[in-house]
Amino acid sequence: MDDAGTWGDDVLAGFEARPLGPATLIRSTAPPPHPRGAVLHVHGYNDYFFQAHLAEFFAGLGLAFHALDLRRAGRSLRPGDTPHLIRDITELGDDISAAADAIAAEHPGLPLVIHAHSTGGLAAAIWASDRPSPTLTGLILDSPFFARPDNRRERVLLHAVGPVARVRPGAVLAHHPSRYAAHLLSDEGGAWGFDPDWKTPLGVPARASWLAAVRRAQRRVARGLDIRVPVLVARSHSSGPDTPDNPLLGVQDTAVDVGAIARLAPGLGPDLTEAVITGGVHELSLSSPVPRAAYLASIRSWLPKAIP
Repeated sequence: MDDAGTWGDDVLAGFEARPLGPATLIRSTAPPPHPRGAVLHVHGYNDYFFQAHLAEFFAGLGLAFHALDLRRAGRSLRPGDTPHLIRDITELGDDISAAADAIAAEHPGLPLVIHAHSTGGLAAAIWASDRPSPTLTGLILDSPFFARPDNRRERVLLHAVGPVARVRPGAVLAHHPSRYAAHLLSDEGGAWGFDPDWKTPLGVPARASWLAAVRRAQRRVARGLDIRVPVLVARSHSSGPDTPDNPLLGVQDTAVDVGAIARLAPGLGPDLTEAVITGGVHELSLSSPVPRAAYLASIRSWLPKAIP
């Protein structure tokens, strides 16, 4: 992959990638011969694209698959970057817009569905409400980061984040290991292989400007959005602590508050479908086989709303 924006071999077999401004666009090297639509996967925090099974699933539905490694994440990390650092959620929206434009140029006239997870889902929801691509016909939100599970320490932290971000945007306000990432990683006994530098069990520090940007975006969602395309919002049936002594670590969401997703989803737009996946983990597509199949089935049944 060079700096001129041309496609080159990717780190993941069966894919190729190219720079897209500060982000990176990835596509399958074996798309459907006559795609009826396109899909763009957008990852979350402490994350990047490695889910080849998602590409296979969407290709089986006749969609040309693309993924986006957002700025300062995964393939898009540059020397000197602070991973995932942003000052406003619209920066991630800029990356999504650039990817949508690139896909439209590659596949003129094809409808586009965004599949976005966690913080990527938060950014995609606001982008789809404020400045969607003309080709956008549907939005899938996989456990969008609308709120963290409530606790007193985090309430105190969030109260102080705005003033700190204005003075010391790079200040680390929280840093915890990710038991969720460790549980998934094949090197630690999990079911999935990925780069532990790009999705690290050590966790990525939550810095003041990132946390302030996320909180502003979450407040936007809480006030209600105006997404004018069909939306599928999917979540696990329960949330729990991201701790090694949680016996339900592999069957519930340990990163976001699924109750907040249930409460806020109806305010996203007029055409909403909800899917509750019993036994699903935070990224539903990485759940164990039965809940993963249920999640993919919910997408399959919803998709005609976006692409008839």
